[in-house]
Amino acid sequence: MRRILTVFLLSLVTSGPALACSELLNAEYRPLAGKEKVSLCKQYDGKVLLIVNTASKCGFTPQYEGLEKLHAKYAGKGFAVLGFPSNDFMQQEPGSEQEIQAFCTLTYGVKFPMFEKVHVTKADATPLYQRLAAASGERYPSWNFYKYLVGRDGKVVGDFSSKVKPDDAELVAAIEKAIAQTPAQ
Repeated sequence: MRRILTVFLLSLVTSGPALACSELLNAEYRPLAGKEKVSLCKQYDGKVLLIVNTASKCGFTPQYEGLEKLHAKYAGKGFAVLGFPSNDFMQQEPGSEQEIQAFCTLTYGVKFPMFEKVHVTKADATPLYQRLAAASGERYPSWNFYKYLVGRDGKVVGDFSSKVKPDDAELVAAIEKAIAQTPAQ
């Protein structure tokens, strides 16, 4: 009996931290133009996230302004927009990370977290985007500014096409609903 109890307690101790964060967020990315990787688990576990693949030379690029407004409005309630620049669609994000950062900051006043340039489509997608697609029924971004809404429990609660603007009533309602929910213990 003592051996069984010891094995059980050891399993709790060794598996505790791994269970603290959802598999979806079990990834590390560099901040845009940064050098050190950031653990998405450590930074964003328990928050509601809107994960967006971005591009600076796209017809949807003005959505940066609305995304920043969403981030600013709900950040104090445990919400964050996470931007991931991608050059996957008609090379609409050709610049270096430093150029992307300067453009986003100077043109749209972006303060929400932006991360390294990534691939978001099918076989080339980074692990985060592979998990997002799998969690949403194999829906990979079909264009720039595709949005995944992730609840506090680390599960995808919705995905929104590029045409859905950040101030869209359905998107805002989904964000507010996710913010109001507490993660299952």
